[in-house]
Amino acid sequence: MESGLKKRFAEGYNFKKVFLFFLIGCLIGTYYEEILWFVRHHEWSSRNGLIYGPFSPIYGLGVSIFVLFLGKKNDTRGILKTFLYSCLIGGITEYMTSLIADKVFGIEFWNYSDSFLNIGGRTTIPFMIGWGLGGTIIMKVFYPFLSKFIEKIPYQLGTFLYWCIFTVILLDVVITYSAFGRMALRNNGYKPFSIVGKLYDKYYDDEFMYQKFPVMRPKDEKS
Repeated sequence: MESGLKKRFAEGYNFKKVFLFFLIGCLIGTYYEEILWFVRHHEWSSRNGLIYGPFSPIYGLGVSIFVLFLGKKNDTRGILKTFLYSCLIGGITEYMTSLIADKVFGIEFWNYSDSFLNIGGRTTIPFMIGWGLGGTIIMKVFYPFLSKFIEKIPYQLGTFLYWCIFTVILLDVVITYSAFGRMALRNNGYKPFSIVGKLYDKYYDDEFMYQKFPVMRPKDEKS
């Protein structure tokens, strides 16, 4: 880089930009789910995916994977290919998230076994089409605009905010999934191994977790 040129924040195709799209997806996904629930059931219900803050990692992960895999050649890739890739990315992300929650933590956030064209109860063809439409809109409409907007953030301010937000989200993820892990151990009769486990049992007990994540249920419980 020439000495006279200013540094641009998150320029080009890099982790900082992917992370910021992850954050955007987390926020949009949470409020989308809450509004959808309100329309269907006429009541507000938390749809957060992390203990602290209005974040839904499944949507953030989906959006960040769209950017990660589709961002590089987004300008030259056709709409049909973008749609098909988005269908696959969204469906695989949803399926794997459900599988991990089931096999690792022994919990269930959704079960589509009674839904039309479901795949193992973990995702459905109609939902994959929804992911495809969403991914196409994100990549062809919002990504170019937001990518340029992000790069216009002053470098020092952007870097400072990035590290602050990244640290907070990382701690939130670690706390949340540690709480899920401790919940799984607790429900299988394992006592805390350390003071950390005791603190988790005190502050993140089953009652707290089921109130925080109202759609969650034990995997063997019928819908």
